[in-house]
Amino acid sequence: MRMLSLVPVLVVFVLSGVSEIMADQATTSKTALEKLNDDSITAAVEGKLAADNIQNMNVVAFAGVNVQTERGTVILNGMVQTSEQKARAEQLARQVNGVNGVTNNLQVQTVKQR
Repeated sequence: MRMLSLVPVLVVFVLSGVSEIMADQATTSKTALEKLNDDSITAAVEGKLAADNIQNMNVVAFAGVNVQTERGTVILNGMVQTSEQKARAEQLARQVNGVNGVTNNLQVQTVKQR
């Protein structure tokens, strides 16, 4: 008899958890697959920027660049030292598979020479 009284409680508990998960997904309206794809794209762009730094022996070129991805669109924020670096960061981001577009918000901040 006790077991039967626990069944409705368990059902309510499970359904409340499912509805909470669905509500979270509805507010972000981003599926788990989209999040995984965006995270993969972000990591790939960050990797390309780091590799380009190493290849060009300029460790700080893209150090101030923040990469985010929203549904395949890469968003670049932060600072670079030259307009060439700004263009190069966008070029590298566009080379990554799955990128639908790039929003380049990078600011050029030249370093003052003493």
